[in-house]
Amino acid sequence: MDARHRDVLIALIREYIDSAEPVGSRALSQRYFPTLSPATIRNVMADLEAMGYLAQPHTSAGRVPTDQAYRLYVDSFPPAPSAKPAVPSESLPTRRSGLDGFMERTSSHLSEVTKLTGLLLAPPLKHTTLTRLELMPLDDDRALAVIVTDAGWVTARAVTLDPPLVPDEVRAIGRELTRRFRGRTVQEVVDMESAPSDPLDALHTRARAVTEQIVALLRGRTLYVSGTINILDHPEFWDIESTRELLRTFEQKERLADLMTALATDEGLRVTIGEENPFAEMRGCTLITSTYLYRDQVVGILGVVGPRRLPYPDIISVVDETARHVTDALSRVRQDLYLPS
Repeated sequence: MDARHRDVLIALIREYIDSAEPVGSRALSQRYFPTLSPATIRNVMADLEAMGYLAQPHTSAGRVPTDQAYRLYVDSFPPAPSAKPAVPSESLPTRRSGLDGFMERTSSHLSEVTKLTGLLLAPPLKHTTLTRLELMPLDDDRALAVIVTDAGWVTARAVTLDPPLVPDEVRAIGRELTRRFRGRTVQEVVDMESAPSDPLDALHTRARAVTEQIVALLRGRTLYVSGTINILDHPEFWDIESTRELLRTFEQKERLADLMTALATDEGLRVTIGEENPFAEMRGCTLITSTYLYRDQVVGILGVVGPRRLPYPDIISVVDETARHVTDALSRVRQDLYLPS
C-alpha cells in the first residue's frame, strides 16, 4: 500500500467513525484531500476494496471499513504515554472499602467514561481466607449466600434450597458453615467439599445442594458487567433482532468470563476486532481489554465492548489507564489476596 492509499484509508476510517454513514469520494475530497478529484479518490477506494480494506453496503452507497482496515488502523497508532491523562484522576474509582465494591465501581467507570459496556473479571480467590458465611432466607426454596473474606471481599448470590427449609434451619446451616470454613482458604474449602471426610455427615446429608452451590460459587470468578444498555446507543445495533443474541451473551456471564480469562493469557493491552472474536454473537463488536497485576503477576482483566466503529486511540487510553490504576490500588493491599491464575 502506497502513501496515498494509506492516507485515503485512514481518512475514510476517521470519517466513518464520526458519521456512522458510508463514506463517499466527494466527502473525502472536500474534507481531507482538496487537491485530489473525487474521481481519483474513487479509483483509490476501488483499489482498497479489492485489497479487502473497504466494503460497499449498497451499489450506490459509499464505502465502509472492514475488520482488516480497523486492524491496520489500530496497529498504526500504538498507545503512547501522554502528559495529559485520558481520564481526570478524581474520576477514577477509589478503594474506600471492600475490594468487591472497588471492582464493581471500576467496571461502572469504564462504562460511564467510554459510553460502552464495561467488563471487569475479578481475580481468582484461591488463597483468600474466609471469615464468615451467612445464609439469609428469601422464600421457601431460596436463600441468599453471603461470603465474606479477610480482605473485605463480599460475594452475595441466591442459592436454591432443595428440599425447602424453614428460616431457622437456613440460618443454622449458615452458622455451621461459618464454623467449619472460618480461617480456611477458598482452595481448602473447595478441597474439603470435593472429597468430604464423612459423606454421612449431618450437614452434608441435610444441605448437600446448598454446599454444592457455594463451592461452585467459590470456584468461579466474578465478572462485573456495566452499561449493557449502552450498546443500543450505536446505530450498528438498532436492529433488535440481530442484537438479541449479543444482549443474551452479556447475560451469560460464565461464557463471558471464559472469554476474558482466555484474553488474559497475554499480559498487557489487547484489541479484538470483529471476526477475531471467538463468539459468533460478538463478531460485530470490538473488545478492548487490558490485564492488571498483583505483585507483578496478571490476576485479572478489564475492558469494554462496543461496535467496531470506535475512536480507538481514545478508548485504548482509557482502558490502559484504568488497568494501571487497578494495579496500583492492589499494590497497596496488605493481605496476600490472590493466587495468580
